[in-house]
Amino acid sequence: MTGADDRKGAPGAPLRLAVALDGAGWHPAAWREQGARAGELLTPAYWADLVAEAERGRLDFVTFEDALGLQSAAFHLPDDRTDQVRGSVDAVLLAAHLAPLTTRIGLVPTTNVTHTEPFHLAVGIATLDHVSNGRAGWRPQISSRAADAAHFGRRTTPQVTEEDATDPELIAERLRELFVEGAEVVDAARRLWDSWEDDAEIRDAATGRFIDRDKVHHIDFQGTDFSVRGPSITPRTPQGQPLVVSLAHASTPYEFAALSSDLVHITPHGRAGTVAVLAQVDDAVKRTGRDVTSRPLMTFADLLVLLDEEPGAAARRRARLDETAGAELVSDAEIFTGTPGELADLLLDRHSAGLDGFRLRPGTLPHDLTAITRGLVPELQRRGVFRREYESTTLRGHLGLPRPAGRYPRAG
Repeated sequence: MTGADDRKGAPGAPLRLAVALDGAGWHPAAWREQGARAGELLTPAYWADLVAEAERGRLDFVTFEDALGLQSAAFHLPDDRTDQVRGSVDAVLLAAHLAPLTTRIGLVPTTNVTHTEPFHLAVGIATLDHVSNGRAGWRPQISSRAADAAHFGRRTTPQVTEEDATDPELIAERLRELFVEGAEVVDAARRLWDSWEDDAEIRDAATGRFIDRDKVHHIDFQGTDFSVRGPSITPRTPQGQPLVVSLAHASTPYEFAALSSDLVHITPHGRAGTVAVLAQVDDAVKRTGRDVTSRPLMTFADLLVLLDEEPGAAARRRARLDETAGAELVSDAEIFTGTPGELADLLLDRHSAGLDGFRLRPGTLPHDLTAITRGLVPELQRRGVFRREYESTTLRGHLGLPRPAGRYPRAG
């Protein structure tokens, strides 16, 4: 099983909710909608307003997308389109800016692990955990576009073909070596997060001892193609280890999640698809030998949502957006169009199939985010399945996950 039985969709098990924030929303034409703030997508006020709204809804966390190239209609190739949002800000820096503007909600940026130094990644996420007082997460992402390598000039990576792009398993096989490397990056980061023991800082002005050097450790990590001496420059964080999150569509990414993640986002379609994908994740857990008693792996399903209180209004809005875009909306995730009450029904049904929670991708911002926080959340609260107030101050606490102990024996 991917987690403890009392958490996995059992009656009374808490339902968890996150939102994925990206640009003007997940529909390609969202930026052209009335109410969209297309001129503000790179401003701090825009993101502060979105995250404040998510926190007002008592959501567990928000995620921020990131990439090493401009957005494109195809995930594996760049394009020259000018009718869709292009341009973004660095996800970790954005999360760090938002940390002091919020108090409880988790902040989970995406970073590329194929072309970025593991030491810098580990320090950046650890810093985010410090400045947010324990609300940091991290989504490590491999580079699925070979064109990204040209920004760095140090290596080449496999090119996903058009045939590959039709099947997640073909994509995963093409990029398997990058997933293996990605798992090594996460392992190195976790070791760096543990390289300072919790009480390594003494800060005794009278004796002139700021740290206990015996409690700060070299990690001497050797990966396939990189090594990290350590220690980190950043002391151990409020969560001990920030939450590691991944997105997975196929067997190799499921194995990556089983090896490296605390929580995995999956993209099943329908209840039967949910059961099938959960079984595949469980198989990956068994193949990797993960002990889920000591290291539970949470599973969230992604849903792209368009919500309106009036029955039929969301479908009409989706049709208008599709017409503006010149194509029907497609997504790796299941697309839900309907009312908050109808979405609540779906979430509870899928939750009972074994999911811990859901990451909702708002089709348009801010419309569908406020429909989640002011429509869906109150409906779930009325049904007694979602919190009315935060009960923890850390992201791990929101999710019911313990603070992991450090890996190094305590010095005498």
